[in-house]
Amino acid sequence: MEKRVILVTGGTGLVGKGIETALESCKEEGEEWIFLSSKDADLSSESSTMALFEKYKPTHVIHLAAIVGGLFANMKANCDFFRLNMKMNTNILEMAQKFNVKKVVSCMSTCIFPDKTTYPIDETMLHNGPPHSSNYGYSYAKRMIDVLNRSYKEQYNCDFTSIIPCNVFGPHDNFNIQNGHVVPGLINKVVEAQKNGTPFEIWGTGSPLRQFIYSIDLGKLIIWVLREYKEVDPIILASDQEVSIKDVAFMIKDAAEFQGEVKFLTDKADGQFKKTASNDKLKCYLPQFQFTPLETAIKESVTWYKENYATARR
Repeated sequence: MEKRVILVTGGTGLVGKGIETALESCKEEGEEWIFLSSKDADLSSESSTMALFEKYKPTHVIHLAAIVGGLFANMKANCDFFRLNMKMNTNILEMAQKFNVKKVVSCMSTCIFPDKTTYPIDETMLHNGPPHSSNYGYSYAKRMIDVLNRSYKEQYNCDFTSIIPCNVFGPHDNFNIQNGHVVPGLINKVVEAQKNGTPFEIWGTGSPLRQFIYSIDLGKLIIWVLREYKEVDPIILASDQEVSIKDVAFMIKDAAEFQGEVKFLTDKADGQFKKTASNDKLKCYLPQFQFTPLETAIKESVTWYKENYATARR
């Protein structure tokens, strides 16, 4: 087998660690995996990105690096989220083209789909209207990955594609309450409430519906996309299960064995009510794929956070 040098940007974060864990059971001979962090290069700089490609000479790239945040972080800084993510994505794909990288898999998100749409959303609906106003900067920057992939294919015959995962969570997440995503934020909150003897507070009504994917499941699917998926069109990576924020919060409460008061702060914004995504395309390719049950994945994530409390990101 021809040697593959696989560069993973954002490789020390949540999804990168999920890939690393998944590789323990499916690494192939002839593959060299290089997991990079923001300390290795400034991907918003063209010269810094070029130096990275010159150093490692990758044959394949998984592009996970992004400026990310939860609902409230996006609402505060839509311009920064657009500007910095556009720079990173453009630099990665341009260097991949210049260095003759054989395949690039970039990561998008279900939150970038149109706000006003019909459900379930699928891959063909990505550009059918503006995203939710709360995160339009991040969303438009991520959508442009699909535009770039298609244009690089058309002009240079590059094999660039993208994945669209639903809400990802798991070990090595960012557990920051203000800027993190819903599951890690709630895990942090319940642990702090447990430590301090205070109520477990959930922002909003708890009514919005979401699909979640465990980072290790996502890692397995990304490896499959890199090795086997041949389309330039994106593919949604999500399970069929859709649950309310309230139900997730109570799963987290039970996993942490929290016995105190639970409070919903209904004066806080809920964000988009639902983002139901179809995984029909994924099921056509991998009909037998088994997702980790949500309760199990949440329990493992809570346990990891408690065991790594001193060093976890928050």
